[in-house]
Amino acid sequence: MSVIEKILLLRQIMLSHQIDALVIPTSDPHQNEYLSDTWKIREWLSGFTGSAGTLVITANHAGLWTDSRYFLQAEVQLEGTTIELHHMTPGKGLEYDKWLTTQLPLGSKVACDGLLFSVNQIEHIQSVLTTAGLELTFKSLDWSKIWQDRPTISQTPIFEHHVQFAGVARTEKLAIVRQQLNHQKVDGYLLSALDEIAWLFNLRGADIPCNPVFFAYAYITPTQVLLFADHQKINSELRATLEQQSIQVKDYQAFTDFIQAIPSHHQVLIDPVTTSIEISLLLKAQKVRQESFIRHLKSEKNPIEIAHIKQAMVKDGVALVKLYRWLEQTLTKRSIPESEVAAQLKHFRSQQANYHGESFDAIVGYNANGAIVHYKPESTSCANIEADGLLLIDSGGQYHDGTTDLTRTIALGKPTSVQKQDFTLVLKGHIALLTAYFPEGTNGIQLDTIARAPLWKHGFNYGHGTGHGVGFFSNVHESPPKIVPTTNGRGVTILKPGMVMSNEPGLYRKGAYGIRIENLMLCVVGETSEFGAFLKFEVLSLFPIALHLIDTAWLDDSEITWLNAYHQKVYQALLPFLDEDEVAWLAQQCSTLKK
Repeated sequence: MSVIEKILLLRQIMLSHQIDALVIPTSDPHQNEYLSDTWKIREWLSGFTGSAGTLVITANHAGLWTDSRYFLQAEVQLEGTTIELHHMTPGKGLEYDKWLTTQLPLGSKVACDGLLFSVNQIEHIQSVLTTAGLELTFKSLDWSKIWQDRPTISQTPIFEHHVQFAGVARTEKLAIVRQQLNHQKVDGYLLSALDEIAWLFNLRGADIPCNPVFFAYAYITPTQVLLFADHQKINSELRATLEQQSIQVKDYQAFTDFIQAIPSHHQVLIDPVTTSIEISLLLKAQKVRQESFIRHLKSEKNPIEIAHIKQAMVKDGVALVKLYRWLEQTLTKRSIPESEVAAQLKHFRSQQANYHGESFDAIVGYNANGAIVHYKPESTSCANIEADGLLLIDSGGQYHDGTTDLTRTIALGKPTSVQKQDFTLVLKGHIALLTAYFPEGTNGIQLDTIARAPLWKHGFNYGHGTGHGVGFFSNVHESPPKIVPTTNGRGVTILKPGMVMSNEPGLYRKGAYGIRIENLMLCVVGETSEFGAFLKFEVLSLFPIALHLIDTAWLDDSEITWLNAYHQKVYQALLPFLDEDEVAWLAQQCSTLKK
């Protein structure tokens, strides 16, 4: 069916159920950002493939709400579908909820799938709609009525993430959780977030592309640990190991019956951000709502994890050296489809030890495509890269010993003075954040300004956050750390030692090119003075920044000193793992920059 046909069929179902508006988010029952094919409902209905967006269907309107990262992509993908693109404004919240109050008459019924919305989301939407005289109904919907060839969940086995990488055994992690439960005097802890479950149990899976997690729930009490996952994906050896450690393995489908049977007088911790409203309503016990403390435990990496992450960065740097040399050499003979570069990236990473897969689909944006922030090249429609213009590559790998994410922008011919100005201003912001020195208690909103200031000074800006947390052989976007201009109502996270974050300011000129420079960095302890303890960042990523795009007139001496020191670090770290020709190439890329 075409998008138009799908929407027409959906409207018929809505009419039969007396539904005036249907809200379809980008989500699954565990509130994941990236989705398995099974849960890409909004994408299947609309044709829009971005990782963020909400589709709203009424009797006479179909609209997609998304943020500035996806404006250009959505314009292209929604063309001819009758779906109208609604541009979301940072700091303005969901927006579609308020739009509904202006479009629907009093008493209208708005529906959503209760599995796909968190407790917090529903409570917010309900307060807006109820105030306007609208009714919100939520329950699990049977999408198979219109999506008859809906993909199934992966059957790839769940596997151990060994303690040699994780640094802390799951029994120790569970003991920490139980101490917290005893301290708070609660009877149980319900876990829905997949990356938290994977971290806590030192297990990984492949249920969501690029994210080594598996569909599961967990319930922990002072005396019991229950893991609800697909029985068929846990082999007998792993099951025996878990049971020896007093972890009861139950089938994923048994979870709803289990939570309904929890006594009503029990007090159960839930995270209203990651627990769906449907699961919350099934739980008749007394709910103690709070942000999951496991999010913070996993975001503050332990020394063993940090040591492994640094090894993974070396391997990733070696793979990137091979990729960029291949790119240069091939362009002297022919043009290269953007999708081929993405495939080569995966190939060179796969040659590294403990490689598991990509941490997200590579963004390879040539010229105008580089201005599409989350662009994904498709072999049937992508651009051909020539030996001229700008190329932006944002990619990352999943290794058993770490997760990587790095962006570089290069010039394939002689860059213009404006391109060099734009690149250097982005670089100034990047260096300013990496060299920031800040007191304990500082949050990401305060630091976001540092990276934007050089661009703001000239009337430039970018429409995405400056940094996100990064997991350890886990989701490349890890909550709660973030460096962003606004909270969007999600709260402010204090940055702490051990947190790994990206640093990725950018500048995008629609229809021309995009520039972004991204390294991962580790929050570490600084000095303590009479004014308190201070923190700073240590750069983790290891790959050269394009010297040929820098206009040194825009840099001061301290910035040039930092860049030269960084390139010397890159050179020394990668040198032992390269052949003679690769060493010569790297030496040129890391040559000393002078004013």
